[in-house]
Amino acid sequence: MKSLNFFIALLSLLSLATITKSQDPSYLYHSCSNDTTYTRNSTFQTNLILLLFSLLSDAPRNNLNGFYNSSIGLDPDDVYGMFLCRGDVDKNTCQICVALAAKEAIQRCPVQKVVVLWYDLCLLRYSNRAFFATMDQDPGVFMFKSDQNIADEPERFNRLVATTMNYTVTQATIATSGGKKFAVGEYFTKSPNLYSLAQCTPDLSSSDCNRCLRIAISILPSCCSQRPGVSILYPSCNVRYETFKFYNITTVAAKPPPPPPSPLTRPKGKGHVSIIVIVAIVISIAVSMVLFCMGFSFLRRRARKNRVSLPEKDDGDEISTVESLQFDLSSIEAATNNFSPDNKLGEGGFGEVYKGKLPNGQQIAVKRLSKYSGQGAAEFNNEVLLIAKLQHRNLVRLLGFCLQGAEKILVYEFVPNKSLDHFLFDPAKQGLLDWSIRYKIIGGIARGLLYLHEDSRLRIIHRDLKPSNVLLDGEMNPRIADFGMAKIFGGDQSQEITNRIAGTLGYMSPEYAMHGQYSVKSDVYSFGVLMLEIISGKKNSSLYQSDNGMDLPSYAWKQWTNGTALELMDASLGDSYSRNEITRCLHIALLCVQEDPKNRPKLTTIVLMLNSFSVTPPLPRKPAYCVKSRTGSKPLSVNDMSITELYPR
Repeated sequence: MKSLNFFIALLSLLSLATITKSQDPSYLYHSCSNDTTYTRNSTFQTNLILLLFSLLSDAPRNNLNGFYNSSIGLDPDDVYGMFLCRGDVDKNTCQICVALAAKEAIQRCPVQKVVVLWYDLCLLRYSNRAFFATMDQDPGVFMFKSDQNIADEPERFNRLVATTMNYTVTQATIATSGGKKFAVGEYFTKSPNLYSLAQCTPDLSSSDCNRCLRIAISILPSCCSQRPGVSILYPSCNVRYETFKFYNITTVAAKPPPPPPSPLTRPKGKGHVSIIVIVAIVISIAVSMVLFCMGFSFLRRRARKNRVSLPEKDDGDEISTVESLQFDLSSIEAATNNFSPDNKLGEGGFGEVYKGKLPNGQQIAVKRLSKYSGQGAAEFNNEVLLIAKLQHRNLVRLLGFCLQGAEKILVYEFVPNKSLDHFLFDPAKQGLLDWSIRYKIIGGIARGLLYLHEDSRLRIIHRDLKPSNVLLDGEMNPRIADFGMAKIFGGDQSQEITNRIAGTLGYMSPEYAMHGQYSVKSDVYSFGVLMLEIISGKKNSSLYQSDNGMDLPSYAWKQWTNGTALELMDASLGDSYSRNEITRCLHIALLCVQEDPKNRPKLTTIVLMLNSFSVTPPLPRKPAYCVKSRTGSKPLSVNDMSITELYPR
């Protein structure tokens, strides 16, 4: 406790000694998650203080673009932190703002592990979970002055905002100067002038930055119509516009956006409207409509007077929150050519999957659930509600759904390279997956599971992780799919028991397959089996159906204990592999498939072990034996086939 008080006092002295009146950082908002807390004088608190010191002391040396992140400690006391300063502030002001934010965060969130705090000039964030390079919009807040409105030509002002913000977001996404993803814009009119800003954390990819900012500005038509100034703040990005100059124009080059629409005028001596005016109006209306449509699904949140927090958690039946994602059946029929057999991608336990194309040219995957399938309205609503909330580069993205008559349809982004099993178990295509691609796939799946288990607003257990439920995009990045069997855990819930066993034998953990008991460690077991399949190129089921009668985990354990672990490796890898990486992945996989769930590592530890060779994994114990459909094995009330065998590709 004394060390914490000393740290706060030091921050106060730092900020008071150096702060300037010309650019005084102003506190905006903070968010503290009560789901995870630490005890005072604990190892976590010590690591947190060390991390904040690191952010303040190392930043002047390493911070070249107003951004710095770092981590300290090992699970379960590891701390991840970062700061982001507004792109127009100098290094000294940036450090002052971060010092103030650190002091404010500790005072407002004294025992919380997950904290986000915004000043107008900087953002400070820390957590016990890794969040670097991950697009995150939870929590979020939008702010405006409730007693002000644009009185003159409000519709024109809204179009001006839409055009200006759209342009500024585009500039921020493509900005590369100094490594910043930051841009400002300005537009001068008779009244009022408009100044805009958009910024992402530099560790985001350009596509994630663009998606974060587009979602942010999509909120504007509903939350903040006719407001003269608005800020929308997320952990990974922020946007702002004002009718006064709020940034330091001397440190950034503000570029004017394309001209906004002007009132229709009829030129003298002409019998028609100017073509330039018509084009400007059409472009502006199109941009406004696109923003409105994008935002409608995010906009059913009520604004409070001065400061409105976007809810971190939602309660009850939330189908109303995704109603704006609903497609008309006629639109889906048109996109798939009336579910033409030529567009059929495959068929699974819950129905058929079709490729489609929307009028704007976007390709989609349409999952048409069978009217007689096992997935009823409950599973359908479950999948819609779950995926509509999830935003991560390693999860498949839901675009919409259709619930019309007897039809239950899910519309997903089209993932061109189909699923992992399409390559992994086909001798003719295994060679396309060299070790670098397989290693990237393993890491991506781990990050996607970590998001589901720890970093999303809900704790989600997938329950059916397997190669056919891992889709591959154009760059062979993995996308976890099929959430029909997923379950939500709330609060401090760690496990649950069900009488309805659903999933795929061979990938189900023994405690789930035999006793209906599932937890995050059930997904960890499935991930371990999946890793072994990626390393070996063999199906788990193909081994125990052969003469040796072993499942893949048991066979891998045998090779490991005999000192011949590399004999498990897929022969098609040739010389493209890294011996250390394969050995380490095999080690981690064996930790994941241990019989006792308590001995299996958490996803935070798995991601750390995959990314850092300085962490020494513990020795694995003998794995559980998979339940086999042989004489003498324990009978189960499930089929040996997956309930969700195919997913939209």
